[in-house]
This record gives sequence, structure tokens and C-alpha cells, in this order.
Amino acid sequence: MARVYVSLGSNIEPERYIKSGLADMQQQFGKLILSSIYETKAIGFEGDNFHNLVAGFDSNLKVQTVAYMLRDIETNNNRQRTEKRFSSRTLDLDILLYDTVIFKDDNLEIPRDEILKYAFILLPLAEIAPTTKHPIVGKTYAELWRTFDKGEQQLSIINY
Repeated sequence: MARVYVSLGSNIEPERYIKSGLADMQQQFGKLILSSIYETKAIGFEGDNFHNLVAGFDSNLKVQTVAYMLRDIETNNNRQRTEKRFSSRTLDLDILLYDTVIFKDDNLEIPRDEILKYAFILLPLAEIAPTTKHPIVGKTYAELWRTFDKGEQQLSIINY
């Protein structure tokens, strides 16, 4: 059984779509471990603030199968796919980690390189998996968060 960690983000009706996405994920994957929800400014474009969190679950499914299922959940939550990488969205679901697997193809990269770049991914991951080690860097997520440059990326916890 693999432990999977997925980032969730939304800046279009975020409370509605985060709740809906989590309900869909729970229906597909079972019990979820959830971080706090964090609000942060849009990165890479001008837009409404994002709400972000990380969810963890255990699965026997192949990583590609989980990725397809997450894409279906996004589509079912009115996700519009555009050419722009950075844009507003109802729901964005990305596999961050799949156990200790290191994998890359045209559509999927595990571990996601964004883990080490963005506070809105690293902090919630460190919150729910503090002693888990990054499969490439070899440091725990708690260690990575302690040494992360927190100056430019401001986060605030929000509650629904």
C-alpha cells in the first residue's frame, strides 16, 4: 500500500470547490489525512487569492491511475483547462508524492518539484508528514520547512 500526498488548490469559489473535491477524493480513495487550509496570493498571474491544502491517503492503485482519477475529479468540479499554466481555477489536484517513488513522464512528475519551491505546498505537507523524507533531497518535510525562505510567500490559515 502506497501513501499518496495530493495538493489541492482553488481560487474560484474556493470553499465550494475544496469541499467538493475533498468529498470526491474521499469517495474514491477512502479516509483522508488533511492539513490546514492556507490562503495565499496568486503566483505567476493577477488573480484572486488561492486556498490550498494537502491531503494524504493510502492506495493500492498505480500512480497513473490515481492521476487519471484526480483529473476526473477536477473535470467534475468544473475545471477549465487552458493553455496558460498559471491561471484561475475551480480545483487543481496534483500528486506530490507516491511513497518513495521517483517518476517522470510528459504528464507526471513525482515528487513534484513545486514541493521545494512554494510555501503553500511545503508547509501543509510538513504539517501532515513532518518525518517523511523527500525521496531525492533526503531531508524530512519538517527540516525542509524550517530552512525554507518564508520571506516572499505569505500564508494565512483559514477555516471553513
